[in-house]
Amino acid sequence: MLDLLRPVVVAPMAGGPSTPELVDAADRAGAFGFLAAGYKTPEAVEAEIRATSSPYGLNLFVPMPPLADPGAVERYREVLRPEADRYEVELPPVRLTDDDHFAAKVELAVTHRVPLVSFTFGVPPRDVVRALRAAGSAVLITVTSGDEARQALTVEPDGLIAQGGGAGGHSSTFSPAAYRGDRSAADVLAEVRAVTDRPVVAAGGSTPALLAAGAVAVQSGTAFLLADEAGTRPAQRAVMLLGGSLSGGSLSGGSLSGKSLSAGSRQTVVTRAFTGQPARALRNRFVDTYSPLAPVGYPAIHHLTAPIRAAAAARDDASALNLWAGVGHAAARPGPVAALIDALNDR
Repeated sequence: MLDLLRPVVVAPMAGGPSTPELVDAADRAGAFGFLAAGYKTPEAVEAEIRATSSPYGLNLFVPMPPLADPGAVERYREVLRPEADRYEVELPPVRLTDDDHFAAKVELAVTHRVPLVSFTFGVPPRDVVRALRAAGSAVLITVTSGDEARQALTVEPDGLIAQGGGAGGHSSTFSPAAYRGDRSAADVLAEVRAVTDRPVVAAGGSTPALLAAGAVAVQSGTAFLLADEAGTRPAQRAVMLLGGSLSGGSLSGGSLSGKSLSAGSRQTVVTRAFTGQPARALRNRFVDTYSPLAPVGYPAIHHLTAPIRAAAAARDDASALNLWAGVGHAAARPGPVAALIDALNDR
């Protein structure tokens, strides 16, 4: 694993930003890139594996335990009805069981001997880790605390990813109801390193600082959302280039279509509004309206909001999109991956 990793790791970014082109460009620039298997069918994941020509990683979502309160998701579905009307879509029935094709995606990783496999949302079964390692894959598990690190170490991964609260997108916390995203990557890294001598990758902070603090590599995603090679939605690109998020309306040609930026939209917040799992996103209308109402409920809530988000994306309406981004989003710049890696190493 240490032979594979580089100081900069381009994080897996589910929902489109991670592409084979991004991974290959990262490799050419001296970094290591991940494909994101989350939200995709096994067929789509395999197509991306086959399209990637460089050493790469693959990130898998660990299936979530049964919901503690399925009724809360049903109630949230009713709360979302005005959004369904706004975007002229039907809300799907609540799906209480969905493992994101976990077994099939593990089998793909084994079959293709993926060099490095990381896990998010929990600890994978021990037999999965053993099967991957037997196939030649190194295994990383993402954690957000020393206690989670201890749990992850019971299945003997090759290393851990210490994710700080400033990281964009989903938190890998094992305790989504209590998670606030208020701990720095440096603090989480120190806590995780205190319980293991295995390699630890840090996520959610400054690359030079975290390397100096003992991380073997630093995983960054937000810095690459505007990369030429990323598959980031046009609406999110436009919002980030404008330096904020929309309170409503649409974007056209990278400019505001008669709408103004909301006063608080330059901030990122941790929200469950889109998926039921805590995730850091740019503030927009949907975040402000539904964050106080959203229960824990991944992936059931992800499926509920999916038609709304798809319709908003089709309209280039960023006010109802999950604009995943970390606290350092203002430093993100457009350009080729190679130039972004150079800039990341300097800050």
